[in-house]
Amino acid sequence: MRYRLRPLYTLGGYGSAVCLCLICAMITAQICGRLLDVLVIALGGDSLGLSIPGLAEVSGFLLVGASFLGLAYTFVHGGHIRVTLVTGQLPPRIRVFVELWCLTVALALCAYLGWYTWVLLADSIAFGQVSYGMVPVPLWIPQGAMLLGIALFCLALAEAWLATCVIAFTRPGAFRVDDDAAHSPEP
Repeated sequence: MRYRLRPLYTLGGYGSAVCLCLICAMITAQICGRLLDVLVIALGGDSLGLSIPGLAEVSGFLLVGASFLGLAYTFVHGGHIRVTLVTGQLPPRIRVFVELWCLTVALALCAYLGWYTWVLLADSIAFGQVSYGMVPVPLWIPQGAMLLGIALFCLALAEAWLATCVIAFTRPGAFRVDDDAAHSPEP
């Protein structure tokens, strides 16, 4: 299937990759700081106390960003786990409607999650909520990344749903599963 908004989903994938790289860089810096500290103590010096305050908390927030921003990118590239043991055996005319039903359920659940994430984000902004920890991070920041990722995923699901609808109601016998993306109907 050709996704018209693929560059947008790719941008979400890049955002996810940036979050993962930041986690990696922060943990590497923390490890190097600890190793340097051990080396200085071994040479008879005093501890330097090199550490990144709130590393675990900030890494957790970045992991939320990485997980949610990568949802749409993973979906359009067929990276989500799908159980096609039963649906793969169905004839195309039936499989297209099963696929449509699955996409409908996924889109409804994703929209529901998006709505309540929006409510959570609005509450965090209204009450000025910050994280508990050494570094008070405004909670709207990780919640905003989460909401953006959910919105992109909803958009990708809606695109796949529309394309599947067109095939289901115009030419259901033409439905086939691509090797590239297990959920993609041909346009």
